[in-house]
Amino acid sequence: MYTRFNNIPPVVKNIIIINVIMLLATWILSNSFEIELTQVLGLHYFKSELFQPYQFVTHMFMHGGLWHLFFNMFALWMFGRVLESVWGSKRFFIYFIVTGLGAAALHTFVIHLQMTSILNDINAFNNTPSPEALAILVKNHFPEYYSQVYSKLLDGWYSSPDNPNYIVRAKQFLNELINFKMNIPTVGASGAVFGILLAFGMLFPNTQLMLLFPPIPIRAKYFVIMYGALELWLGLTQPGSNVAHFAHLGGMLFGFFLIKYWKKSRSNFY
Repeated sequence: MYTRFNNIPPVVKNIIIINVIMLLATWILSNSFEIELTQVLGLHYFKSELFQPYQFVTHMFMHGGLWHLFFNMFALWMFGRVLESVWGSKRFFIYFIVTGLGAAALHTFVIHLQMTSILNDINAFNNTPSPEALAILVKNHFPEYYSQVYSKLLDGWYSSPDNPNYIVRAKQFLNELINFKMNIPTVGASGAVFGILLAFGMLFPNTQLMLLFPPIPIRAKYFVIMYGALELWLGLTQPGSNVAHFAHLGGMLFGFFLIKYWKKSRSNFY
């Protein structure tokens, strides 16, 4: 067992070790000292009071739980060790960091577009507040909270539309929602892992992979195309999801351009 782990290429092995250590540190600091490491090292929206520039790097080594860590590290081990053996450690490390940063950049851009749309709609609501306008705003941007808003606010406001207290409560509630959304951290190496998956599909397009669900073989190139299309569809249809689909696409996109650049700059890019 030790020999098998010792044979993993150094960059992949060290990334796995660092991520495991960081998850253990997250648990220990949270349970023993009430320090939430994900709030410190996770990537926040750049207008959040919790944002720090170093989070663009540190979020890649943080995970939200054991299964999140396992699936990312398993994919890193499965595909990353092959790429590092082919490219060499230095080039693989550069690729991992670039795709992780690219994932964070695209994710941040998409979040900025979403936040701008939300703030514009909130400003419009503040100019002409009404229960109908609040219902539409919450349904469009915070659908998971609609039942709560209806039971605690909208139901009574519909009955007394001229009561100014409901306007005050609505503005307070929207302020709490926007602050909550702005301060949600993004964690995980998923963006870089998706970049690694893309690279494997480009270098070894006809390699047969065995899917778990359903258990059928599929060529790497088709698997990558299918996964990329799925992430795009989920990103467009589930903008409020807890999964950073556009971060995954960002890792693949930046990985594609970096591989094309390497291939163009030399006759044999690996």
